Amino acid sequence: MKKIILITGTSTGFGKLMTITLSKEGHTVIAGMRGTLGKNAEVAKELNALPHVEVAELDITSEESVNSAVQKVLDKYGKIDVLVNNAGVAGFGLVEGYSIDQVKNMFDVNFYGVLRTYQAVLPSMRKEKSGLIINLSTGASGFTLPFMIPYMASKFAVETLTEGIQIELKDYNIDNVTIQSGVYPTEMNTGVKAGILADKPEIIAVYGDTATEKFNEMGNSLFGKMADFKMDPQTIADGVLTLVNMESGTRPLRFPLDAVAQGSDIEFIESRAQIKEKWAGHYGFNL
Repeated sequence: MKKIILITGTSTGFGKLMTITLSKEGHTVIAGMRGTLGKNAEVAKELNALPHVEVAELDITSEESVNSAVQKVLDKYGKIDVLVNNAGVAGFGLVEGYSIDQVKNMFDVNFYGVLRTYQAVLPSMRKEKSGLIINLSTGASGFTLPFMIPYMASKFAVETLTEGIQIELKDYNIDNVTIQSGVYPTEMNTGVKAGILADKPEIIAVYGDTATEKFNEMGNSLFGKMADFKMDPQTIADGVLTLVNMESGTRPLRFPLDAVAQGSDIEFIESRAQIKEKWAGHYGFNL
């Protein structure tokens, strides 16, 4: 069955590929992005020309923008079958080097943006007693890394939201899934898109060359793997299509798509679920 699918952050990277891929399969795609009449006018025109695609102005940092975009979809199509929270931003730097406002900016996009879309689409999905919400997370979804702490924290928050709300929405037949994407050569990781970076140069200077060398070593290792493993962003778009086509109730809570992890991500996800089940049993919860 063809579905009505709303995707955020479709001007570049995964989101654009998802739009193209789902369009080819005959699904109706509402491709959300900022600046449809400004900086993204060209890509908006490109995607609008695809069959079954409608570009929508959507800024996930604005509750008004999110609610307006969702209402327009509901007015035209009557429902939203699938929401894909793809829009996000990366960021690097010493955690002490981040101002509180800069961390808030990170969370405004990566977490509050997701929460805004949830609150906008859930009333209609609950009414239909049907839905799928896919949230893009990160390969290191259960632990953190130095020099990426605010970013990782924002993605932990998305994981927490997805895991908890899956239980809250169980009676409404709404599936929630996170995709652990790993490192792919999208604009977010190639430097084309500016991230939300540490913004206190006086602190960064105190740490000196040692911290910079450690950061560069980790970064070279992470991003060097993209070429070694031939990481193709199309893998994520295909993964979204797979989840969309799965029967309701059969979808996994977490869907890792990280070849570099070589199965360790799956092992981690499975062990975490087992430990949680044991913990809940000790407390007498039925999760």
